[in-house]
Amino acid sequence: MTRIASDIRPCPPEGATAALVLADGTVLWGRGVGAAGSATGEICFNTSITGYQEILTDPSYAGQIVTFTFPHIGNVGANADDIETAGPAARGLVLRADITQPSSWRATRHFDDWLKSRGLVGLAGADTRRLTRAIRDTGAPNGVLHHAPDGRFDLDALRSAAATWPGLEGMDLARDVTCREAHEWTEALWQPHAGYGNRADAHHHVVAIDYGAKRNILRALASTGCRVTVERADASAEDILRHRPDGIFLSNGPGDPAATGVYAVPVIRQLLAFGIPMFGICLGHQMLALALGARTEKMHLGHRGANHPVKDLETGRVEITSQNHGFVVAGDSLPSGLETTHVSLFDGSLEGFRVSGAPVFAVQYHPEASPGPQDSHYLFERFAAMIADHAQTR
Repeated sequence: MTRIASDIRPCPPEGATAALVLADGTVLWGRGVGAAGSATGEICFNTSITGYQEILTDPSYAGQIVTFTFPHIGNVGANADDIETAGPAARGLVLRADITQPSSWRATRHFDDWLKSRGLVGLAGADTRRLTRAIRDTGAPNGVLHHAPDGRFDLDALRSAAATWPGLEGMDLARDVTCREAHEWTEALWQPHAGYGNRADAHHHVVAIDYGAKRNILRALASTGCRVTVERADASAEDILRHRPDGIFLSNGPGDPAATGVYAVPVIRQLLAFGIPMFGICLGHQMLALALGARTEKMHLGHRGANHPVKDLETGRVEITSQNHGFVVAGDSLPSGLETTHVSLFDGSLEGFRVSGAPVFAVQYHPEASPGPQDSHYLFERFAAMIADHAQTR
């Protein structure tokens, strides 16, 4: 990786309490924020200007350290509502500016205090623009983020840890972030001045396979009038079918889809044989594609942000989408019977497909997020309509 700054020094500059050490030996110094300690992972960047709590608690970021390109992270504080999971997610964060006092009517605590409560390690004062350009040009490096309030660093040990971390390719992380046991989900989407609601009368039953599901995806499913049961990532087809689902949802999640697919793909293939409507998002999109005979591959530069334009090939509409993925379904690998429905207008990569003549479809992006703000919510309604139509034909 190209050296990212001319003033990188082998010894801590005065006042440095944090360092980001990359696998090639590059060291970025800064001021520590959040919890003290070390975090090892893949260094990526996210271009969103809002939603930093959702980003850091998105299970799809497991194994990653997030560089925020927007400089004012923490300015609206933190609250208990804007989180996507209570369990493992991102490992750390890199910021340009120091965290300021919160300025939002929804804030209930300082962002730095929230980071400490979740054990998240952070560095402020980095040249995030240079780091982002380096990641763009040479790919996402592995690294170690270390916050030492006493200013003491063992650089040899940190370089060794960064250089020997195996990376995300070949890594199954879905088992780390999935739920511990099957459970019911009833919370619906958030409403201004009312908060999160409860599911209305359920018309159909959806089983969501949790590869690292974001809470807002489950809320979106519940808000369509579905009763939602969440199952573990490694649940068997029998485990899922015993719930007698009217629809099956494949969630987002972290890691290499080929690694998770070792146990997930055979289950999805069994479920497809029953003709139950199926909808996949992000990792679920990749799992479904693998089960149907396509292949996935690591991207040179992943999609992470809330400003990604995606074209719906059926309608010609362009949706502004939220994305978080470092692997992609190879568009030229779709077998006969699968139709491309959505493509990225950034790089032309595959963003969605459907099975011809069957109630099965998937998208790579996150329709439950709201950068559009509601450009992609129709996909949940489409899934609910497929379930209703399928129920009438049985």
